[in-house]
Amino acid sequence: MVSNLAVRDFRCFAKLEVEFHPEYTFIVGQNALGKTSLLEAIAVLTRLQSPRTNSMAQLIRFGAKSFVTDGYVSGYHLQYYYSPSRRKMALDSVEQKKPASYVDVARVVYFANSDIDLIRGPGDGRRRFLDFIGAQVFKTYREVLRSYEKALGSRNRCLKMVPPRPREVAAYTKPLLHFGHQLTALRAFLIERLEPYFADAFAAVSDRGEPSSVRYRPGATTDFERALQESAGEEHRLRVTLIGPHRDDFQIFLSSRAAEVFASEGQQRTAAIAVKVAQAKMLELEFKKPPLLLLDDIFGELDLARRNRLFSALPSGGQRLITTTHLDWLNSAPPGKMYRITEAADGAKVLSTAG
Repeated sequence: MVSNLAVRDFRCFAKLEVEFHPEYTFIVGQNALGKTSLLEAIAVLTRLQSPRTNSMAQLIRFGAKSFVTDGYVSGYHLQYYYSPSRRKMALDSVEQKKPASYVDVARVVYFANSDIDLIRGPGDGRRRFLDFIGAQVFKTYREVLRSYEKALGSRNRCLKMVPPRPREVAAYTKPLLHFGHQLTALRAFLIERLEPYFADAFAAVSDRGEPSSVRYRPGATTDFERALQESAGEEHRLRVTLIGPHRDDFQIFLSSRAAEVFASEGQQRTAAIAVKVAQAKMLELEFKKPPLLLLDDIFGELDLARRNRLFSALPSGGQRLITTTHLDWLNSAPPGKMYRITEAADGAKVLSTAG
């Protein structure tokens, strides 16, 4: 549970402080006022990851040099400072050299209106989803991912050199293979564990009895080393690593047909929500407590029946922070806090208690 949040120079916020209810907090406002950025700041504070981008530099407010997120989560004081030249995280005012203890404080599920891209969008969004949940489930995931990305980046730089540097490329191929195999195994196991929760969640939210499944699409064959060797000629022509987990993907199937091709938009949106509900259920059972739920303006896109089924499918007892442009869809307000976000004459974003 997050009890409060303070940010400085994060996205559109020069400065913001807000307190949250242990059950429900609603943040109401028009689009482009920072509702999504507020939830993103909580994800960054708790997970040291954004569910929206892989680049922390994009989160720094225009004209600023760094950002700060600060808050109390499950009784712990978390602080995270980022600039392009320095990163600092502190747990109960003690600086942490490694993130393990820091990120163990909270598990988070981020629902967004853009989640439909998990079904029909490009693969980088699905990989970001796998990384966001994988880092919460497996203690080694973050380190393996960073090591693979480091080897990949170094190898690609060598491929771009003129003249070619085959020895340098070969030197980085070894760690690429080593960490690539580990990352593939973790992601495959993650999808395997997620699938039954997804099937249950889709059935609960759609209420159609339609069979559903998730399939992992690895970016390399089982013989990763051989695949790299076979792609060497094309690699040197394009000067980039073509095979590996950086091309991983997964695919949703409804009634044994690919959802991105054959499903209606309503089915695709339901499937995307079911993926996130499955994540929440898996985290709840894995860690014996419900995760923090960040729900960013998703209810307005659902009909009344789906809204109610979604509420019923979510883990019970967890904290829910919900952004929305309006509350017309809410039949009766549950216990909690309600804020309205507006823009002042000077462009500053203002958060005030709503009645």
